Amino acid sequence: MKEKDYSASAVKLAFWFPEFRKEIGLLADGKTQEEIKRLCLDENVFGASTAARAKSIYLAVTARIHELDESVYPVFESVDLATQKLVNLTAIMAHDRLFFEFMYEVFKEKILIGAGELSDSDYRIFFRNKQLQNEKVATWTDQTVTRLSRTYKQYLLESGLTENGITTRKILKPILDPIFEDWLNQHDMKAIVNALIGE
Repeated sequence: MKEKDYSASAVKLAFWFPEFRKEIGLLADGKTQEEIKRLCLDENVFGASTAARAKSIYLAVTARIHELDESVYPVFESVDLATQKLVNLTAIMAHDRLFFEFMYEVFKEKILIGAGELSDSDYRIFFRNKQLQNEKVATWTDQTVTRLSRTYKQYLLESGLTENGITTRKILKPILDPIFEDWLNQHDMKAIVNALIGE
């Protein structure tokens, strides 16, 4: 995976699984990116509340999908719903360096030590450490960090990796479909496998 700059753009993003699945399906059916863009922006195929929201969803979902390659389309269509959500989460991790590092440094570690939950303090400590390590992250406000933590919690909840909770959330260790795990390993994403299952 290529190393990217840290970004706080996730504060305005969502998991967007139905939209991700829709776009993968359109690509698998042979639609071009330009045709999909028209469907999203002109025909509101994602059912967005406003034109601006449709554009935001399209740009984010497309950027995530571009982190994978077209060989993932048949994999995506052959696996169950739980694994499809993990494909979406993988695309987010590949696109967002900071979220990947949260998964690798915090989520993976929790699984390795047998901890059964993530707490609000886990998020606070992660971001505090990043602010000490990186000048850009150090400039982010407490509000930005809080919003990023909320986004990460939502990603984990919607991907099926945690249960809902107020200050702590139970971790649900995933079982990777062998087809998807093989695809990840063949595409230089062993670090994502490790982050997800705690190896």
